[in-house]
Amino acid sequence: MAVEEILNVVNVNKSLRFGDEPLHILRDVNFSLVKGETLAIQGRSGSGKTTLLGILAGLDVSTDGEVWLQGKNLSSMTEDQRAHHRAQSVGFIFQSFQLLPSLTALENVMLPLELKGHSAPSAQAEYFLKQVGLADRLTHYPPQLSGGEQQRVAIARAFASKPELLFADEPTGNLDGATGQQIINLLFDMNTQTNTTLVMVTHDPELAARCHKQYLLIDGVLTAGLLTDSRSNLKASIGNGDH
Repeated sequence: MAVEEILNVVNVNKSLRFGDEPLHILRDVNFSLVKGETLAIQGRSGSGKTTLLGILAGLDVSTDGEVWLQGKNLSSMTEDQRAHHRAQSVGFIFQSFQLLPSLTALENVMLPLELKGHSAPSAQAEYFLKQVGLADRLTHYPPQLSGGEQQRVAIARAFASKPELLFADEPTGNLDGATGQQIINLLFDMNTQTNTTLVMVTHDPELAARCHKQYLLIDGVLTAGLLTDSRSNLKASIGNGDH
């Protein structure tokens, strides 16, 4: 049976111009993933990780090069076409959770399902909230939940629409060590259950080491490898900004 290549990145560059001097954020990035694979991208703040994630998701466009998602070239699409494709095929988990405070946990998970036209959004949202251990928090609002519980809601929301490709930007960055480890285990358990392809940006070497593939982004250049600095040193660079 042929292996299904879900993401193919070909010679992606990103640069900005300030006066006569270009600022090169990404330089000739190339890699591919097949369905169900997990990939971690590491690098110091300012290395271009978030920019790369945005381009892969179709939130941003490269200066040149191509991003192929499910055999479709995002680079050749209009902004509206990318948004439609993203809504149908892509999920997100953010470091800051990005939950709507005026909606309950159940309603937060239901919202993207409703926008996607799911036939039973409430039942689907409740099922995935139960999968992440929040059966007794369905009617709670985000301010009534701990950080770990809010991230569980965010994970349920991301997986509930059954995306082909899931992007996670520092999914444990705002959590303490013990809670972060619980979230890591939950994230990989859910990924295995749904066979979703997972791409994450992380400063956490333990999290990165659990992925099938690890890449370092240094001065815009992507190379295979695992950052070996201590977690405390890595965490010190969180919050200093990133491209």
